[in-house]
Amino acid sequence: MSTTGEWQYAPLRIPTGTSRSAAAQMMSLQAERGGWELARLQVHADGSRRVIMRRRARLDYLPLPAV
Repeated sequence: MSTTGEWQYAPLRIPTGTSRSAAAQMMSLQAERGGWELARLQVHADGSRRVIMRRRARLDYLPLPAV
């Protein structure tokens, strides 16, 4: 996790074989529980996804995202 200015960023990797709806559900749970929002999503040729989540730096007391 890194902090840049007023934002915190957390990289996640969603493995190959995870359905689109399951990945969306995982990210929405992170948004509800930890105040995270989607900053960037990359889909690789092998089907894995690289996700960058972000939240305001003032929300340090909330949990980190986990997949």
